[in-house]
Amino acid sequence: MRYRVRHSTHYRYSARVTSCYNLAYVLPRDTRRQKCLSSRVSVSPQPAITRTRSDYFGNQAYHFEIQRPHRELVISVESEIRVSHPDQGLNLDLGISYEQAVQQIRKDRSQQALNAREYLLDSPMIAASEELAQYAHQSFAPDKSLRSCVADLTSRIFSDFTYDPDFTTIATPLAEVLEHRRGVCQDFAHLQIGCLRAVGIPAKYVSGYIETLPAPGEEKLVGADATHAWIAYYCPDEGWVEFDPTNDTPAHTQHIVTAFGRDYFDVTPVKGVIFGGGDHPQLSVSVDVARLEEAAP
Repeated sequence: MRYRVRHSTHYRYSARVTSCYNLAYVLPRDTRRQKCLSSRVSVSPQPAITRTRSDYFGNQAYHFEIQRPHRELVISVESEIRVSHPDQGLNLDLGISYEQAVQQIRKDRSQQALNAREYLLDSPMIAASEELAQYAHQSFAPDKSLRSCVADLTSRIFSDFTYDPDFTTIATPLAEVLEHRRGVCQDFAHLQIGCLRAVGIPAKYVSGYIETLPAPGEEKLVGADATHAWIAYYCPDEGWVEFDPTNDTPAHTQHIVTAFGRDYFDVTPVKGVIFGGGDHPQLSVSVDVARLEEAAP
């Protein structure tokens, strides 16, 4: 499947910003199931300095500096991506068991396994807790396949928690999400990552986009797609496998990856420092994910 993604971020400030220094994770990355064919960023006002680099996690980090006064900032990105179906099978009962996976992760000294074990550690927004372990253990039996355990946890989060964009903010602690059982995709991804780490399975945060399809007979609204978050867990036999707890599904061709990190803090779409700007800047975000026709062979 081939997509064109247009992502616009618009800040309006109540007072003049004299200068700003920013880091954006808005460029889709290459993964095992995805290839970024092209990507272009435009910023208004014109930046004095721009630079793109590959960060520690292999993401494309876009830095820019604006050194002129402004009251608005617009970051627009247009990308073309080809996404293939995940190469893992759909049979949840096949594959390594949960107990075998934990043992192999502990013993394996390969570079891949050592890198994966970094995602067992606490991160800025996800800390180990007994509550997370207790919630996770209901889905994990020693002789059950790891994939079916993760799928069960995904389904339980989907069933037990209510999607509520008015309940949480970026700074809402994970303990509050677990207590009140409400949140958004970022919170549900953090929750599942915390649960997986608590039972010995490395897990990381996936930031990206998801294509939303209109109801039958209705036209798709431009800009109605969304930035999204889901998870990837490490399996010694399969590598990294992605699941989406907000939608109770494995990641598929409608999931487009921009960045991997330990949690949201590592891959915030846009963050930085501004000088001036007043109080309460207004932020609006528009995302449009459009399917493109594939060229004939």
